Amino acid sequence: MPIVVLSLLIQIALVIHIVKTGRPRTWIWLVMILPVAGSVAYLVLELLPDFAGTRSGRKTIRTVQDLVNPDRDLKSAAQDYQTAKTTENALRLAQELLLKGEYTEAALLYRDCLKGIHEFDPLFMYGLAQAEFGLGNFAIAKELLDQLIAKNPDYKNPDAHLLYARVLESLGDNQGALHEFEVLDSYYPGAEASYHFAKLLQKSGQTEKALNIFESILTKAKTSGSYYNEIHGKWIKLTTLELRR
Repeated sequence: MPIVVLSLLIQIALVIHIVKTGRPRTWIWLVMILPVAGSVAYLVLELLPDFAGTRSGRKTIRTVQDLVNPDRDLKSAAQDYQTAKTTENALRLAQELLLKGEYTEAALLYRDCLKGIHEFDPLFMYGLAQAEFGLGNFAIAKELLDQLIAKNPDYKNPDAHLLYARVLESLGDNQGALHEFEVLDSYYPGAEASYHFAKLLQKSGQTEKALNIFESILTKAKTSGSYYNEIHGKWIKLTTLELRR
């Protein structure tokens, strides 16, 4: 399509949008007289702020930011930590390192935080267990999680419970892991725990039960809103692939 025709179509679309949304008519003249500059100005000054206020808009902006500067949050956290080596800044940096798969560095930070009044802080113990799990140190991760519960009996964290089940599976304790996954399946707020449960059931030869859980994941996805499907999309897609096999 010739550039002139494409430019004209964009102008027409923007003019229609201006009229339908009740924007100031001045924009019509700007878009028509200055096709490129006027169109860009309208998009940036009028449409982009509205788009950024929506959930899909915020997600798109974050995606673009991640592509342009994928390490921005990590760099920001590292800079804050260098400026002030507080427990809060250490926690933020350690969490960013976990997200990037930098488990060794994250583990060092978490261990450094587990001192004094924070010696048995469940947040830091859980973070360290995540790092050790990422490093493949499953026995150490289990020891940390066992100690976490012993020192913090009232601590409730579905993700920590899920990590414990995955640690047991990684250590070869399939029966123990199945028990934990079955408990998680009844209350975990999302599809991840159920997906891991079904996969372990498959591995254990309980194919029919695994199939039922996979199907329940998709049933929940169909009856839930778009936000649920967005945040749990990874596990819903993996479940769909499993059922297609």
